[in-house]
Amino acid sequence: MAEDQNGQEKTEEPTQKRIQDARRKGQTPRSRELSTLIAMLFSATALLFLGPWMSARLLDDLSAALGAPRELIFDPEAAVGFFLDSLFHGLFTITPLLGLLVVFAVVGNLLVGGWNFSWEALRPKWSKVDPIQGTKRIVSARSLVELVKALLKVALVGALAAAVMWWWREEIMVLGLADLPLALGEAGELLVWFFLLISSALVVVAAIDIPFQIWEHRRQLKMTLREVKEERKQTEGSPEVKARIRQAQMAMAQQRMMAEVPKADVVITNPSHFAVALRYDQASMGAPKVVAKGQDELAARIREIARDNEVPLVASPPLARALYFSTRVDEEIPAGLYEAVARVLAYLYQIQAGRGRRPKDLRVDDVPIPPEFRR
Repeated sequence: MAEDQNGQEKTEEPTQKRIQDARRKGQTPRSRELSTLIAMLFSATALLFLGPWMSARLLDDLSAALGAPRELIFDPEAAVGFFLDSLFHGLFTITPLLGLLVVFAVVGNLLVGGWNFSWEALRPKWSKVDPIQGTKRIVSARSLVELVKALLKVALVGALAAAVMWWWREEIMVLGLADLPLALGEAGELLVWFFLLISSALVVVAAIDIPFQIWEHRRQLKMTLREVKEERKQTEGSPEVKARIRQAQMAMAQQRMMAEVPKADVVITNPSHFAVALRYDQASMGAPKVVAKGQDELAARIREIARDNEVPLVASPPLARALYFSTRVDEEIPAGLYEAVARVLAYLYQIQAGRGRRPKDLRVDDVPIPPEFRR
């Protein structure tokens, strides 16, 4: 189990922030074996198509170089110019293959880990020249895996090379008896196929290396419980600060809610445990709306504000509980409670019409509450 500098075990999977920070530092899983495999396989394939053209061009350049006149060779200025010209022709001939090699190497490197450019990875790190850290890197599980891969590559490539040479032993022996142009062409073709078959042996090594590199990268990014908690505090804030923010938000919401109580038409109570303030404007509302509600101390505060502002209080325990649990603040009451609230409002309007003022405390018990709204 991996440990950090404080000796704590890294048991937690890396968070998305940890992975993104690692990518910014240039830490991504890479498989050199896959890159080597892709470059060798596709380069060998490219040689099958470009080989005849390249060999013909190189033979022409070689013939021209070997057939240079004596006067040119013994003239220093002319010899240098002739040498540079021959070198330019040779480089021009192999440039397509070199370009493909670069492309294949880059593509093979991007298949695991994707594209990632980081200035952080370019900065010099003194830990890389630290002899103690260097010894730890040499004597590690990663070094052991690299040794096993190297031995496996030698064994696979050696065994396959021996098998191919034994299979083609007759063709190889005949090359010594053939004419030089024919022998060179046959030897070039055999070498390309030999290179292609040898490269295919690295498929086994790459198949082992890819999952190991991904696993090793994930293991290095694992976190301790303390690191997870610290990161959560940095991204989400400490629990104490979050609790204070929630308290402040609740206090502000309660203040806004209490400011709506004086505008209510009626406050339906339990009468002591619940209080729900309703407001109904026939011109702008489709149904009565809950403008405030509370339980226990908050309910007592709503009742107190209602009395101070002469808002009628109607004690109806079943209706108060149904409204409290079914409707949020600033929402219209559900359709199932229309009839019950309508009876309360109609009763209230009748009393107001008879007395000419708003009554303060009333009680209504016989209101219909559907079974699904009973609490």
